[in-house]
Amino acid sequence: MFAPILFRTFLNSLASSKKNELLTSNITKMQNEKILKQVQKIGYVALTLFVGVFMLYGGYQKFAKPIPAPTQMIAQVEKEGAAKMTADIETLKIRNYIFGMKQTNYFWQFLGICELLFGVLLLSQYMRFLAAVLLMPITVHIFLFHLFLEPNDWAELLQTGALLLANALLIAKEYPRWKHLVWLKNI
Repeated sequence: MFAPILFRTFLNSLASSKKNELLTSNITKMQNEKILKQVQKIGYVALTLFVGVFMLYGGYQKFAKPIPAPTQMIAQVEKEGAAKMTADIETLKIRNYIFGMKQTNYFWQFLGICELLFGVLLLSQYMRFLAAVLLMPITVHIFLFHLFLEPNDWAELLQTGALLLANALLIAKEYPRWKHLVWLKNI
């Protein structure tokens, strides 16, 4: 008679210790999930600041220098000589590309305004997703510009690649909000 009571007490104590272990492990999981959510929030803010400040700086730089005269490139070739200008063909491609954008009299300024506007929207709390979506073509263009016109400058490629990745992550974070636009359910 004493043995079954002892055995029942032993089983109850085991069950009680298992409950405590489960409770402790659940509390630990909840704490880990809470810490993970905090790290994700901090990472999201860091990505937003990185892309937003990068765009504000780039937009400001578009207006920091005056637009060159249409004949400036010709005058520079005459002054320095064609041989010197064509010695570094990679730099010449970059200079011609940017000079062409500036000479349209709208595109360089439009790009600067978009970078400034979308950078401000990205840093705001309410328009962050819209700004990230609108910045995607700009960040892709910046990355491709450096990939094809400066393929040997690894620092620039890493910086612009990080910018593109950060912008993509900002959009991907909001996937639950926009997935219904991409995936249609069968009717």
